[in-house]
Amino acid sequence: MSLPRFIQIHTLHTYPAALLNRDDAGLAKRLPYGGAVRTRISSQCLKRHWRVADDAFALANLGAPMATRTRYVAELVRQRLVEQGIDEPRAFATAEALLEALFGDKADKKKEGAKALQTGQAVLFGNEEIAYFTRRCRDIASDFAEPAAIKAEIAKFLKEEKKNIETMKLGSGLESALFGRMVTSDVLANRDASVSVAHAFTVHEAQVENDYFTVVDDFPQEDDGAGSAGIFDTELTSGLYYGYVVVDVPQLVANLEGIAPKDAFAINADKRELAGEVTQHLLHLIATVSPGAKRGSTAPYDWAKFVLVEAGDWQPRTLAAAFHDPLPLKGDAPIRTRAAGKLAAELSALDSAYGMPTARRFLALDEVAMPGAERATLSQLGEWVTQTVRAGEC
Repeated sequence: MSLPRFIQIHTLHTYPAALLNRDDAGLAKRLPYGGAVRTRISSQCLKRHWRVADDAFALANLGAPMATRTRYVAELVRQRLVEQGIDEPRAFATAEALLEALFGDKADKKKEGAKALQTGQAVLFGNEEIAYFTRRCRDIASDFAEPAAIKAEIAKFLKEEKKNIETMKLGSGLESALFGRMVTSDVLANRDASVSVAHAFTVHEAQVENDYFTVVDDFPQEDDGAGSAGIFDTELTSGLYYGYVVVDVPQLVANLEGIAPKDAFAINADKRELAGEVTQHLLHLIATVSPGAKRGSTAPYDWAKFVLVEAGDWQPRTLAAAFHDPLPLKGDAPIRTRAAGKLAAELSALDSAYGMPTARRFLALDEVAMPGAERATLSQLGEWVTQTVRAGEC
């Protein structure tokens, strides 16, 4: 038996006629790899969709405190202060003092509304942090009236309670426990990500089509000709994508339970319960939640056609090299069967060179075999990773 220090998740998804992730020009994102240009989906895009997904396995359904990514945390606090009976001028002064104390940013009073109280970039705030800041700001605003006094008290309380804020269990939210948080604030705590997400890419050369379309006016006038209300074009792609995600189990347990990563497997199994449930939910989201722009016109929804899950205590390694040479679109078997076969061959070659350091389970729609891996349904995969993390052995 070995420790499940890392859970590795490999997937194959297929999307026809979709625009999954756009660049600054509105085109599908691309990746040159192995002498061929592939279509890709950025890790940020994938994480965003998993983070906000609303289904049975949504992260929000775990009962853990969540987070809000925003530039307007000071404005959010201001609004809550007003709702709690603090007058507008005092609420604004308090929110302004909080903004300056957290980030060194001053309110831009030339701007109106929420934009007067915004940070330079969106920051991931735990909902517990926001609630705590609001409570303390309300107390200070109730006791002090002058902006200078409020500013001094805000700075004092943040300085005195910096350690308490940093050590709030899940104070920065479940999302930061998974995907990390990097902030320049002296008060807010950085969080090391426990989940690493690779950019997904097509296992074959990019397949791209320019979609030309018109919008028809339902109430055309004589000079509209055929009734066109606009002529447009957009880029669509089709492809079979390889995805790769790694869960650092000790870091995940540490982020969730407020302990050091080295103690993750020294504590009682019940302290790894939430980490196991989080990993299970994440696995379901990875397999079933699709990214995609232009959802209304392309319906880019897919469930994974193949999922390989590995658990072990060796440093993780991707299987992307299986597709360094792009797969030909036509062959003696369907491309997704050939893609799964390439993953099996890569896994077998690694096992021959390094031994088999991971326990494995896999899901597949096609008749394929994976070295040393048992076949399972998605529910069985989820139950397996939950038990593996909870038990601390694989």
